[in-house]
Amino acid sequence: MKRLTLFCGHYGSGKTNIAVNFAFYLKSKGFNTVIADLDIVNPYFRTKDSEKELEDAGIDVISLPFANTNVDLPSIPSGANSLFDNITRYGVIDVGGDDAGAYALGRFSSRIKEENNFENYYVVNFYRPLTKTPLEAKTVMDEITMACNIPFTGIVNNSNIGEETTVEDVEKTSELAKELSRLTGLPIAFTSIDKKVCDDESKYFIMKLQEKYW
Repeated sequence: MKRLTLFCGHYGSGKTNIAVNFAFYLKSKGFNTVIADLDIVNPYFRTKDSEKELEDAGIDVISLPFANTNVDLPSIPSGANSLFDNITRYGVIDVGGDDAGAYALGRFSSRIKEENNFENYYVVNFYRPLTKTPLEAKTVMDEITMACNIPFTGIVNNSNIGEETTVEDVEKTSELAKELSRLTGLPIAFTSIDKKVCDDESKYFIMKLQEKYW
């Protein structure tokens, strides 16, 4: 397990859901866990939505004090530097959408690459606009890489259509994820599935999303 796990992707790909659930996963494995919200683009769906549940589980939350209010200032939480100053903690970083959101991460690119103990996952939802095909998804990926100056290390297939998602939908997009993997040379780290959709852990390497965070 790398010390830092970053989640980037297209707007609405589900980065925040994945980041929150991944933080719970790390904590369940006994890691001293902190999650940071570096989304300077979307003030409406934030890691802070789950702040109480995260803190109740013993997970530190780094976010702007006015997140989820009617104040919208595109700034980075002051506590973000602690992610790199205290290397005893395992950090999960929720990054804003597309290249616009990834610029915030670029501020820390030199420290992340210097420590060289990170995973940078590209979260893709093939049911979202602009990432309906592997080629489109790769274009967004390349734009994010240029913006944050941090290479991706893996792909997370989070393709879903909300409550209407079926196992067949997941299977269909798994082939698209494999093609994106072939185009980029990156492995598929995992596929995330709402636990109401599939309970067959032997069929997929999956992270089941808890209902209350979906």
